[in-house]
Amino acid sequence: MSLWTSEAAAKATGGKSTTTWECTGVSIDTRTIEEGDLFVALSAARDGHEFVAQALEKGAVAALVSRVPEGVPADAPLLIVDDVLEGLEVLGRAGRARTNARVLAVTGSVGKTSTKEMLRAILDGQGKTHASVASYNNHWGVPLTLARMPQDTEFAVIEIGMNHPGEISPLAKLARPHVALVTTVAAVHLEAFENVAGIAQEKAAVFDGLETGGVAIVNADIETAEILRSHAISLSAEVQDFGETAQDWKLLTVSLKGNVTVARASHGGDFALFKVQSAGRHFAMNGLGALAAAEALGADLALSVTALGRWTPFVGRGARETIYLDPVEIERTLELIDEAYNANPTSLGAALEVLAAAQPTDGVGRIGKGRRIAFVGDMKELGPQESAMHADMASHPAMGDIDVVHCVGPMMQRLHDALPEEKQGLWAETSTDIVKDVRRLVDAGDVVMIKGSLSMALGKVVDAIRKLGHPAPQSKNEDV
Repeated sequence: MSLWTSEAAAKATGGKSTTTWECTGVSIDTRTIEEGDLFVALSAARDGHEFVAQALEKGAVAALVSRVPEGVPADAPLLIVDDVLEGLEVLGRAGRARTNARVLAVTGSVGKTSTKEMLRAILDGQGKTHASVASYNNHWGVPLTLARMPQDTEFAVIEIGMNHPGEISPLAKLARPHVALVTTVAAVHLEAFENVAGIAQEKAAVFDGLETGGVAIVNADIETAEILRSHAISLSAEVQDFGETAQDWKLLTVSLKGNVTVARASHGGDFALFKVQSAGRHFAMNGLGALAAAEALGADLALSVTALGRWTPFVGRGARETIYLDPVEIERTLELIDEAYNANPTSLGAALEVLAAAQPTDGVGRIGKGRRIAFVGDMKELGPQESAMHADMASHPAMGDIDVVHCVGPMMQRLHDALPEEKQGLWAETSTDIVKDVRRLVDAGDVVMIKGSLSMALGKVVDAIRKLGHPAPQSKNEDV
């Protein structure tokens, strides 16, 4: 199905198309480009114009450029604009304008990508749904998501992030959501903000883009909730809140049962029981926010609860798996919790709570006693208090139920030094340094959680633990 014709794209961007073409997708990366895509030659670490020839060879039908790239013939299929990023932005604006979709924007210091994926799962069964890919939530990710949106989309979920003041409002105005959700506000990106209140003010800017009669969904349990609420009210938005202290969507109980979170909430005099296929109190909060946002968007609550119950986290964001350490002795397993995508004090605390609630298995490993083990890496962009924030994790309540903590990175040395001696594992400068010791650091029966900022590359530790294992054994009833 055609996404953009050369005529429509040229009209939207004010650019000039050298040939006639139709695209079925929009891409900024030649590594993942698909046949039929329009390639957008953005400039980041390298100038995207250098990759236009490669994109066309791989099947791109045209390229959005600001000049004819070197080595590309003048009659190549090009859409030439004054500035490529601005061209992508206006293409995204046009993509948003031509659809009748109900649009939802999601932001927050923690949990926005997981919540966005919950909403994708919830809405997908109730209408044609379009959502941001991965964490495409910045100055190019939001317009790219909008430019990729099919015209017949019924629901759209747009993730919006930030690193510095002033970033969210223009992206929200580009997305023009009918509903906007702030998952939480926490001490993240403090290098660019004076305090958490400043972060809350920036997060509240997501409401700037709300359509007339729009709904703002606010986490009632955070200290800065009133900042969010006041800003939404100043824009004449309807405000609904969620959480343990909420008036609208009140979280009543949360229980962790194995790898499942079961929660009970009240709304409008009725009660809802919902579950998420991963253990963690934060998943209950994110799920409740997602249910509130979905209903405000027009989704059916009963269908939403059912769909949410099938959602599972993806790689790096709480995904859990069993690692079989012996192909014969099938009881020799460990449980791996992959949280390696990102970290800040709030999300690390939540991950530690999940680990503390997990149940190791005794009597199956060489040590004999199953342990709760954490591998944690530096948390970035925390500002001048970063050393104290790392050390303070030693006093987190969940630490009492965790057996060993291995620390990676200069800042995590502060946590290592603050831990009781019996909980101190290894400290290493980099993930590469600690990987070589993984085999002796974990054992059958253990539950192992891995968490750190993306730049710390703790995915290497995840991969090393996976490589200790073997495929799950086949059932005796299966064909071999």
